[in-house]
Amino acid sequence: GKEIQKKDDPRLWRTVENLAITEGLPMPRVYIMEDPAPNAFATGRDYEHGVVCATTGLLQIMDDNELEGVIAHELGHIKNYDVRVNTMAFALVGVISLIADFFLHWSFWGSSNRENSNQLTAIIALGAAIIAPIAASLLQLSISRRREYLADATGALTTRYPEGLASALEKLKQAGSATRVQNTSTAHMFFANPLKSQGFLGLFSTHPPIEDRIKALREMKL
Repeated sequence: GKEIQKKDDPRLWRTVENLAITEGLPMPRVYIMEDPAPNAFATGRDYEHGVVCATTGLLQIMDDNELEGVIAHELGHIKNYDVRVNTMAFALVGVISLIADFFLHWSFWGSSNRENSNQLTAIIALGAAIIAPIAASLLQLSISRRREYLADATGALTTRYPEGLASALEKLKQAGSATRVQNTSTAHMFFANPLKSQGFLGLFSTHPPIEDRIKALREMKL
């Protein structure tokens, strides 16, 4: 993405500025990404280092209320320290994977030196070593999906107009949010899943189904 100033895109800049004031956040740096897919993301380890980025595709198809809903959602990620939360979740997966790798090597190395009566212990250790990293990854993805719901709610409370965000999600569902650059390690950062459809593998998605997010927003009572 390319960092912009107010003169480069007054509409986007004004939207970010007004919502940051409403949220009580410092003005984040604003970027635009040249990509026809409508999407956006936010990052920043704390309030003072916030970044908000929107794609050209998003800016083209969203009206003012919808754009406001999307940006409020992204600022919600900054307000809720979601970068820290996701970093901690990734670290947890890494630690569990290292421990599992140790047990995996231990079970293979030790199996040739054990009596048959102890083979069951090696098999159990092997099974745990395989399952633990998968379970940890599923937990991390579940946390990511929950943080999306929280950012939706935070954004809706900021604008006091959940329908703007719900309408933006409907447009994304129709247009598709898959970006040209497919990167699984940064997928959790985006407003909508930037990866191509994963079919039945929703369990491995960083985002909840768009339909569920729309439903939750329209059931909000402010």
